[in-house]
Amino acid sequence: MQYTLKKSLGQHFLKDESISKRIVEAVMDEHPQHLVEVGPGAGAITKYFLQYPDLDFKAVELDAEKITYLEHTFPAIKGKLLHQSFLDAECPFTERFMIVGNFPYNISSQILFKVLDWKEQVDCVVGMFQKEVAQRVASKPGSKAYGILSILVQAYFDVEYLFDVDEQAFNPPPKVKSGVIKLKPIKAIPLMQSEQKFKLLVKTAFNQRRKMLRNGVKGLFDPEELKDELFNKRAEQLSVDDFAALTFRMR
Repeated sequence: MQYTLKKSLGQHFLKDESISKRIVEAVMDEHPQHLVEVGPGAGAITKYFLQYPDLDFKAVELDAEKITYLEHTFPAIKGKLLHQSFLDAECPFTERFMIVGNFPYNISSQILFKVLDWKEQVDCVVGMFQKEVAQRVASKPGSKAYGILSILVQAYFDVEYLFDVDEQAFNPPPKVKSGVIKLKPIKAIPLMQSEQKFKLLVKTAFNQRRKMLRNGVKGLFDPEELKDELFNKRAEQLSVDDFAALTFRMR
């Protein structure tokens, strides 16, 4: 049975078996009981998860043609497919669960924000992203890649960059390299006044990342607070803990 690739859905299907196996291994190292795959596509990694009888597995797929293909090719997947966009999906399990996926590059940041919405239940994420996005999520203060996504994810998850994936591992080959990262919940979430203030502060600070922090966030603090030397720094020089601590000083 054949299927078509849809550019509108950012579809690049993994064809390199060695990469598929490395992703599956990175997931199974965490001994998941409940696992959801985002965008199984043609089943490059899906087929391996279906071989674990004790694994409560689900897959979220928007493309109706791929649903038909998967059910025809892998009969064991029947009853495990959720036909919808991951961005619109309800939480797939009532228990804690893991997420895995070769994430569509055009919505990869939104996928990470969806993961953050479910952070109380997510045990681990193993995801393939455009390399630039993977590096951004994993980057540390002071680097050019460090920004909003790095901080909002690292406030709740430890990020481990696992490996690069070459363009030729896909059909069709994307124009960029890819990277696989693993997210695991951190043991102690930084104290912050509220998540809402934390997000507002981080996004405001990076709107003018080349300027001193004082100029970027002056609308959020009283003038007296802004005299602190910390505000002489640029946003990319502050750690996740710095941003969390600053929320207590906001208006």
